[in-house]
Amino acid sequence: MSGDDEDYVYDDESGEWLPASELAAKQAAGDAIEVRDAVGNLLADGDSVTLVKDLDVKGAGQTLKRGTVIPAIRLTGDAQEIDCRYPGIKGLVLRAEFVKKR
Repeated sequence: MSGDDEDYVYDDESGEWLPASELAAKQAAGDAIEVRDAVGNLLADGDSVTLVKDLDVKGAGQTLKRGTVIPAIRLTGDAQEIDCRYPGIKGLVLRAEFVKKR
């Protein structure tokens, strides 16, 4: 028996037996959600974005105009929704298809 005491786990996707740590890393990488803006740029927490079209904000009675800068976004775990703050609007969630990374 070799000195490697790590447990091996069967991976249904590949049909192979892999070390448990390698399978866990593979699954974590697969679970990572990529959020992309209107032109395909990858977004991350803390990025600033610009609106690419005028948006009516439900419940706030306000319209955010195209070109408005939204600083310090937060990703929500959904591939199309980003959480952000804007003066006078609480709990603003925007769809990634309406923003462009600055």
